Amino acid sequence: MTNSDLQSRTNRSHATRELILVTAERLFAEYGVAAVSSRQVCEAAGQGNNTAVGYHFGTKTDLVRAIINRHAVRIDELREQMVAGIDDRADIRAWVGCLVHSSTDHLAELGNPTWYARFKAQLLTDPALRETAADITLSSPTALKILDELADVLSDLPLPVRLERGDMTSRLVVQMCADFERGLAAGTPMPRQNWPDLATGLVDAIVGIWQAPVSP
Repeated sequence: MTNSDLQSRTNRSHATRELILVTAERLFAEYGVAAVSSRQVCEAAGQGNNTAVGYHFGTKTDLVRAIINRHAVRIDELREQMVAGIDDRADIRAWVGCLVHSSTDHLAELGNPTWYARFKAQLLTDPALRETAADITLSSPTALKILDELADVLSDLPLPVRLERGDMTSRLVVQMCADFERGLAAGTPMPRQNWPDLATGLVDAIVGIWQAPVSP
């Protein structure tokens, strides 16, 4: 086999992987991860070989991880850019903004329609997949820096409260982005007209959550 043949085969393999990833993301977003089989992904991607998912990715969990990683690279680049623009006087709003805008800016870059926000929302219903997504996020040094800085500016809050509000923050971002993505795709009138506007509202609400009084 010549080098040209090898390159052609590599290109076809890459194109097939990309097609499977895009198709799986859409199907998982629309129907849920548990409801969609690897065979259905192959069929929807136009693959005559129903074992294509296993060949290219392994298990369904491996496929989910690949979808997350496909987006995580760009989201982390955006985080790094935002963190680089923050000085030592940054407050809670600045760090919350890094978390929110890195996700919404990425979704805005993808155009319309997108499915990643709804895909992420589907992961919340499965504890194992939710943990997989969290592990990928926490593997980013930039994400860890943002979380550490938030913990520092919120050090007056008791640890259980910080953990609870951190969970609230994560769920609010994921679910609100999913709802907005769904409305944007359907052309449904919404209070916010675009991703930057949604991010502004989310940052306002999340800062309010973190700064809310703590009952005895």
